[in-house]
Amino acid sequence: MTHLLEVKNLTTRFYTEDGVVHAVSGISYTVDEGESLGIVGESGSGKSVGVKSIMRLIPSPPGRIEEGEVIFNERDLLKLSDDEIRRIRGRDIAMIFQDPMTSLNPVLTIGLQMTEGLQLHLGMNQEQAENRAVEMMSLVGIPDARARLKDYPHEFSGGQRQRIGIARAIALRPKFIICDEPVSALDVSIQSQVLNLLQDLQEEFGLTYLFIAHNLSVVEHISDRVAVMYLGKIVELAPRQELYNNPLHPYTQALMSAIPIPKPNLNRERVILEGEVPSPLNPPEGCRFHPRCPVAMARCSVEEPEFLEDRQDHWAACFRV
Repeated sequence: MTHLLEVKNLTTRFYTEDGVVHAVSGISYTVDEGESLGIVGESGSGKSVGVKSIMRLIPSPPGRIEEGEVIFNERDLLKLSDDEIRRIRGRDIAMIFQDPMTSLNPVLTIGLQMTEGLQLHLGMNQEQAENRAVEMMSLVGIPDARARLKDYPHEFSGGQRQRIGIARAIALRPKFIICDEPVSALDVSIQSQVLNLLQDLQEEFGLTYLFIAHNLSVVEHISDRVAVMYLGKIVELAPRQELYNNPLHPYTQALMSAIPIPKPNLNRERVILEGEVPSPLNPPEGCRFHPRCPVAMARCSVEEPEFLEDRQDHWAACFRV
């Protein structure tokens, strides 16, 4: 299996009046063709900044991608010109955003927003683009799709808007789709429908997903491997079942213990973390998790643990491992 995407030592910071925000600090991972890699972590851990860095969507100023490589199809996306990266966005790498009401333009019809990329990237005429748009909207479950091309985003429900966001992402047949918390704004019943839809589309079109979420149950449902982020760092990475059955990092163990289970009488130890997540303006020295870690040692406050493979395909950054 070949790596479709390789992220190497990616570091992104924001320079503000208050200081330097260490949003993403030296993260590395790969995504293989046809797989789904899930990335989880608390709000502010750097999940979205990391994927927006891949797409070169970091506002500059104040943001700056300071170092690293993002290799996609043997090309470093960080070294491409603005015109070159624009040709890749949508055509080869698409993105499904968290809130479809803000990612869809409220003053443009759905038809215009669905056909624009098809005409720009694939050179389709208006009729061809509308036919593809109708095909994709029907595929994701929008009834009477052709008539609804004339409607505006506010005329659809939240679940329908997210389905349109998915239809727009797959319309150009991209190889790789970044899903940035695509179901967090939806209620639980709609979440399951959208997740099942994403899995069906992956099987039908051979898609590769990078799936961002803070809900571990959602990530478990759709991912082949899972990376756990904390304060701009990846602290653990493993195949899905290996991570859920045998979490190594104390932060991952705490996250796993917080997942609701359908067996309330099951005796499971709950790990309660003390304190608040440190500010990315001034991250702790050594291991960034040590101020909240229940098993921290003296060296954790002065020395940063390496991200090492403990067993096959299971990586962690912790001195206890």
